[in-house]
Amino acid sequence: MIIGGFAAQAQAQSNVTIYGLVDVGMVSERGGAAGNVTKVTSGIGGQSRLGFRGTEDLGNGLSAIFQLEAGLKVDDGTLDNSNNALFNRAAMVGLKSKDAGTLTIGRQQTMLYNALSQVADPFGAGYAGSAKNLFPTSGNLTRVSNSLIYTTPTFSGFTIDGQYALGEQAGSSEAARQFGLGMAFSQGPLNVRVVYNNRNNDTVANGVVTERDTGKNTLVALNYDFKVVKAYFAFGANKGLNSSPLPVANAFGYRVAPTASLESRDMLVGAQIPVGAGTIMTSYTRKNDRTAFNQDADQFAVGYLYALSKRTGAYASYAKIKNKNGAGYTVGNNNEPGTGDKAFNVGVRHSF
Repeated sequence: MIIGGFAAQAQAQSNVTIYGLVDVGMVSERGGAAGNVTKVTSGIGGQSRLGFRGTEDLGNGLSAIFQLEAGLKVDDGTLDNSNNALFNRAAMVGLKSKDAGTLTIGRQQTMLYNALSQVADPFGAGYAGSAKNLFPTSGNLTRVSNSLIYTTPTFSGFTIDGQYALGEQAGSSEAARQFGLGMAFSQGPLNVRVVYNNRNNDTVANGVVTERDTGKNTLVALNYDFKVVKAYFAFGANKGLNSSPLPVANAFGYRVAPTASLESRDMLVGAQIPVGAGTIMTSYTRKNDRTAFNQDADQFAVGYLYALSKRTGAYASYAKIKNKNGAGYTVGNNNEPGTGDKAFNVGVRHSF
């Protein structure tokens, strides 16, 4: 069915949208080994970006789609990436059918990150209270290159997703590959997502494959809008190498550096509370390290986003992490991992 749909011929109109987000503010971080830090930074609530999104109607309910998105630094005007990629945030093309679903190919966000940022976290994975401070999102757990994603049409509020990213390692079809499965339900005030992500950590050198433990992540995320308050909950189970990487190696200068957990559980409860033209955001997040190191952490966060218009908002947020038994988690924001166990930020964001 989907193959037949993809063979349809172009016969209608197309359009391209230019969009973006400009987010910049002041960040004050406390508690790190290098001392207190106060700075102007970009992408606190959401990474500043410039993107192009397009669609072409091919007829018979079939459309061609594409997206190109680059991260930017508003504080100095440079590109915001670490891999010298122009469209580091997204670069994909695909086909969308009303009856057969959507297939896209390229650099794309993982379903694990989408569930955390879009459903689980009242801070939307941004500001000082970001769930990314304790939930695993580093590296390929946020977005992955060379990936194919298929999404079914929506049936009675349900959709199912599948993602497969090729490792592209000569000598092994499994080394560095990654795949994920997800199910979403959205109807009325309720949103639920359940996702599973599997990351192969094998390496290849001179044709020799070195087998390493696989990282596995499972996340259940939901929110419910009671109108007077929107409640959030998430539970994650992580096991294996790189299943819960540390955002900062040793931010507090411990004599013995913290150890990235190979088995952990994450939990979040939070809320968004409408107040006039603004919204209060608050959450409690816990990292439960189930290894012998028992390096647990708790985060308490509160923030406020004031809508100056439909596209412009001013914000302030604060979060504090309590690390235990030599854990080394830091309070960052959407775009930076942070340097200490406390942070306050204030800024403005505009979308277009």
